[in-house]
Amino acid sequence: MIEAYFKKGIVVLEAAKLLRRSRQTIYNVYNFLKLGKTAMDYYQKYTENKKRCGRSPIVLPMEQQDYVQIMVAQGWTPDVIIGRGAFPISCSVRTLYRQFKNKQFDVKQLPMKGKRKPNGHKERRGKQAFKRNISERVCDYPTFQQEFGHLEGDTIVGVHHKSAVITLVERLSKVIITLKPEGRKATDIEQSINKWFKKLPKYLFKSITFDCGKEFSHWKNISNTNDIAIYFADPGTPSQRALNEHSNGLLRKDGLLKTMDFNQVDQAFVSAVASKRNHIPRKSLKYQTPLEVFLSYVNDKHLSSLI
Repeated sequence: MIEAYFKKGIVVLEAAKLLRRSRQTIYNVYNFLKLGKTAMDYYQKYTENKKRCGRSPIVLPMEQQDYVQIMVAQGWTPDVIIGRGAFPISCSVRTLYRQFKNKQFDVKQLPMKGKRKPNGHKERRGKQAFKRNISERVCDYPTFQQEFGHLEGDTIVGVHHKSAVITLVERLSKVIITLKPEGRKATDIEQSINKWFKKLPKYLFKSITFDCGKEFSHWKNISNTNDIAIYFADPGTPSQRALNEHSNGLLRKDGLLKTMDFNQVDQAFVSAVASKRNHIPRKSLKYQTPLEVFLSYVNDKHLSSLI
């Protein structure tokens, strides 16, 4: 339309009123047409210029790329790398995540995404009736969410369901404890937990919340022997022990694989896997490590060897 008005000799002001555009826009096109070019030539030039618009992609220096790759290989996430501030990274957290999405780094090393189970899944396990439900925990410990010493517990099962590792997570510090029982039976779980509690100061931990697995059926003996309150989440409700479930996924990723026979490993191995995760800063802990937060409450570095 501008080209047609130009050929008819319509002035810029009138053309701008007819097309409801600014005069500067009409001037630009008119000046271009005066050089003997056409509207199609102007459009091609416009598209070429448009390709150069926008912000150019951020490319990190090689030393920053190497640092990010090394720390991600150790289990650090991009937000922890930047939030901890141990090494300056010249981009934001979202930009760093975007670089992983664009395959600039090894995306396989990031924590897993997506759902483990499809929509509509119904849990068929854990139908045993336990007397101490998780609802009683609020009555016994009204401030348990802000109080140190409350654990969430579960087991990680090995290949062919013939072996297991006990996992315990302290809610406030997010410290992960792994115990290697002799077997997977309730007696083995009881003996392993009792043995571990004997090494700890009395009343360091106040409660444990387990899932409804049969391996915890000796919970009364554990509670009476160690003078600790034990509760059970509702069947098929892992969200009531979300921290423990998330920690189990991290331990699976770090070395306690589903294809592994835990009868072939010792306590030192499972403790080393948990220790690696306990030394990684977390955003929810203001970029402190779980072990740093744990020791800030107990003030006893000797206990770090037991955690």
